[in-house]
Amino acid sequence: MTISGGKGKGYSSGGGSSGEDHNSKGGGLFAAYNAALQQHPLLVKAITTAILSAIGNLICQVLVEKKSDLDWRRINTFTVLGLLWVAPCLHVWYGSLNKIVTLQGNIGALARMACDQLGFAPLFVGSMIAILTALNGKSDRIIDTLKADLPSSIRANWALWVPAQFLNFRFVPAQYQVLFSNVVALAWNVYFSFATRPKIAVDGVDNGVDDGTDDGVDTA
Repeated sequence: MTISGGKGKGYSSGGGSSGEDHNSKGGGLFAAYNAALQQHPLLVKAITTAILSAIGNLICQVLVEKKSDLDWRRINTFTVLGLLWVAPCLHVWYGSLNKIVTLQGNIGALARMACDQLGFAPLFVGSMIAILTALNGKSDRIIDTLKADLPSSIRANWALWVPAQFLNFRFVPAQYQVLFSNVVALAWNVYFSFATRPKIAVDGVDNGVDDGTDDGVDTA
């Protein structure tokens, strides 16, 4: 299988559109999803991203932070960001990337992965940190927060997304690349939710304890 980047149609397995026709006629949940995706690609991706963003934050609070009382404001924040920011960004970026990089096979996948992780990822992760900081009412601390948190977030991003995105760009049809990213992003959302959880600052030092009140990153 090879990814065809020139026209953004995903991969070709030598069978033309028969795979897509089979999916659309196969019935069941995936067929319904596929039909909706064909008719309303951005809307379906946005809803899917919002749901998985909420699940990632929920897993973080329940299993990682072991919170007894869920912080629904945090869950709502990640849900809205997934709906209005993450999904549209990925939709536009993947569509553009598949047109810009027209190489196929392993070389094409490596080229897309390099563009994604060296160009897009640092800007995107930085934007998420900045938005969460602003939503926490600390717009004046965005630069300091980025300096403190962006390097470690980028390293964590590369550890997960470099191999994941190679597989995504090599084997996944273009119309499902956002969905694949969202599934992988369950793990990333758990990490990012934990990394950007509210913290209490004591005597100017961030002690890493969740205060359960606000969203975003507090770096004193």
